[in-house]
Amino acid sequence: MEVFINEEANATVARLVGRLDTAVSQDVSSALQPLMDAASGTVILDCSQMSYISSSGLRIFLGIRKEAAAKGGRVIVRNLPDTIRQVFMMTGFLNLFEIQ
Repeated sequence: MEVFINEEANATVARLVGRLDTAVSQDVSSALQPLMDAASGTVILDCSQMSYISSSGLRIFLGIRKEAAAKGGRVIVRNLPDTIRQVFMMTGFLNLFEIQ
């Protein structure tokens, strides 16, 4: 899994590439720390190039959402591939996040 973070029009954007599974979740969590720091604003998780998400990955997303809620920020999940969208639907995550 690769994580690319950049600033984009008043938002911090993380582009996630590959599989977000248990094996890489610790590294991804560390790589996404800048999102936690920027959680008082708008955080965008671009999933267009994700191929898989495990429960460990979902916990990472939930942690970012929780941090943003505590700081008055917002989290947008965009470009969900169908396979990831199905996981979000089955777990109720579609209701927890703003999806674009």
